[in-house]
Amino acid sequence: MALFVRETGDGGAAPVVLLHGFAGTHAVWREIQPRLAREVRTLAYDLPGHGGSFDYPEAGPAKVAAVAILADLEARGIDRAHLVGHSMGGAVAALMALLGPQRIASLTLLAPGGFGPQINHRLLTRWAAASDEHDIVSCLEGMFGWYSPVPDDATADIAADRALPGRVAMLSRIATGLARDGRQGQLPLDRIAGLAMPVTIAWGALDNVLPARQTEGLPGRFAVHLFPELGHMLPEEASDEMLSLISRSAGVGAEVGSGRW
Repeated sequence: MALFVRETGDGGAAPVVLLHGFAGTHAVWREIQPRLAREVRTLAYDLPGHGGSFDYPEAGPAKVAAVAILADLEARGIDRAHLVGHSMGGAVAALMALLGPQRIASLTLLAPGGFGPQINHRLLTRWAAASDEHDIVSCLEGMFGWYSPVPDDATADIAADRALPGRVAMLSRIATGLARDGRQGQLPLDRIAGLAMPVTIAWGALDNVLPARQTEGLPGRFAVHLFPELGHMLPEEASDEMLSLISRSAGVGAEVGSGRW
């Protein structure tokens, strides 16, 4: 079973790969990918067990996703790419960099998983099981920052996906593996610190899923950006700001962003 990927744009020495978070799809990049694609080739994947990659074998662990996406990039003849990952997708991107460092031009991690033991597993368990729009909105309100509205189109897309057979059961199964005794597994940050590629990290101070204090003590060479009024859903809460960070990391023109550099 192949991975689903939305590919658009061309140009650039290396494409930009976009990886969504747990229980999302490539649609979280709806405000970012089209503008980024004006300057560079982009590939927005559905992680195994999500969206169009629902039937991918052994879906769930971040390492399965990392290996699968590296293999898919190789099959497409892509030798080197910039990686952008949100939440669980951030953990997948970091693992890809550890598994194939020579193939990764840069890492941009938005509230990434695996950077500390703390995780709001109760909220994520409810998020996995949410199927009607009321429950979906309730969970999203817990993940968005206090001042960020939950977009109607995001809610509708999620409800439509959750209505498909087996989707909620799959997400609930994956959710059980996100934490053990309420704590998430941690990435080997010492090994990530030793990687040669540039690493940019963004976090919302109002993140109610993965606390922003996980930025404390990160290597000084990491470019860390803390956004005081944002929550966990950075690609949707602040698409202009995230686009600017991604554009910087990928070395594409500032004109694709909002001008706030």
